[in-house]
Amino acid sequence: MPADQQDRTSPLASRAQRVSSRDVAAALLSLAAVLGPSPALAQATKPSPPAASAAPVKLDTVTARRGDIQQTVDATGKLQLHTWADAYAQIGGQVKEVSVAIGDTVQADQALLDITPTQQPAKVESNRAQMARLQADLADQRAQLEFAQLQFKRQTQLKAQNATREDVFESARMNASSANARVDAITAQIHELEATLKIDEEARQKTIVRSPISGTVVSMAVRTGQMVAAAQPAAPLLRIADLSEMTVAALVAESDVTRLRPGMAASFTTPGYPGKHWSGKLRQVIPVPADGTGEQGKQAFYTVLFEVKNPDHELMSGMSAQVQFVVAQARDTLLLPANGLGAQDEDGQYNVNVLDAGQHVGARKVKVGLRNVQQVQILSGLAAGDKVLVGPVPNVLATPAGPDAGTKSPNVSGS
Repeated sequence: MPADQQDRTSPLASRAQRVSSRDVAAALLSLAAVLGPSPALAQATKPSPPAASAAPVKLDTVTARRGDIQQTVDATGKLQLHTWADAYAQIGGQVKEVSVAIGDTVQADQALLDITPTQQPAKVESNRAQMARLQADLADQRAQLEFAQLQFKRQTQLKAQNATREDVFESARMNASSANARVDAITAQIHELEATLKIDEEARQKTIVRSPISGTVVSMAVRTGQMVAAAQPAAPLLRIADLSEMTVAALVAESDVTRLRPGMAASFTTPGYPGKHWSGKLRQVIPVPADGTGEQGKQAFYTVLFEVKNPDHELMSGMSAQVQFVVAQARDTLLLPANGLGAQDEDGQYNVNVLDAGQHVGARKVKVGLRNVQQVQILSGLAAGDKVLVGPVPNVLATPAGPDAGTKSPNVSGS
């Protein structure tokens, strides 16, 4: 090509090359916007996450504290009447009137009911009339005796003066003796009738049934118009009870009853009064098994009795009771929850793991005293405020995790 022709085409070619370069660059930028940044670029520009800190080891611990502890024997029981007495009919007859009802408060010797006796009242009136007649006869006979004695005295004086006949003197003496004998006879009849009248009066008094003690009427087996017989031991008419004190009869298993002694403290609760406690002192252990226990291979249960004050009459006979007898107790002593104890060794001591202030776990041996389901008494090996690890020591504490484990304490926290 000639030179002048090349000079003319060269600017055109240069412009076409510049346009083509700009178009390619624009296309590349558009494609990058659609596809997003490349993975290599994103990975290179992504900030590194902060290093994760080690999670703390959560430890379950219990704390030794001072307090009171009781070792008890648990039992179930029933409330019973402590002081009561039955009222019976002392004479046969028909109930005329009942003057009290169940729940009434009565005093000793108060009339409870009246009985019309089977014996006819006419007989009593006849005896009284006979007594009046005999007393009149006695008065007359005493007058005759006095007259006869005066006659005999006069005849005695006359005889001394030889002024009377012998037969008249003897007649006067006989009349005086006879009058005296008649007075004695009537007096004996009166004494006999007085005994009969006394029996009648006692029978009349027995028609009224009276309360043997002061208390509350708790049962009644009589009604107006009912026929009753005297001295029916199997059928008391009424029962009077002093409700100011009740007896708790608890059934204690043979494995526990040997630990009980009279005078031990006892307490109980009853479902009728949730959260309320009553207390007393053990009075007696019945030395024979309760009915229906200890037979044919069954475990024997023994009845244990104690009294409880009931001034407001809140407690009633037949209520159930959850009873605790205090076998031993300690006050203001060092205590540890029972789940903090480890295994027992051959010396009778227990192994525990204690978490100290530096969050290090160390093994100790403790000696225990009293214990119950919730707590144990610590006699030695711990101090108040010590935190005891519950269960085995975690592996992260028991075994080093790496070459630097011995230079840094694990991050632990106690509950």
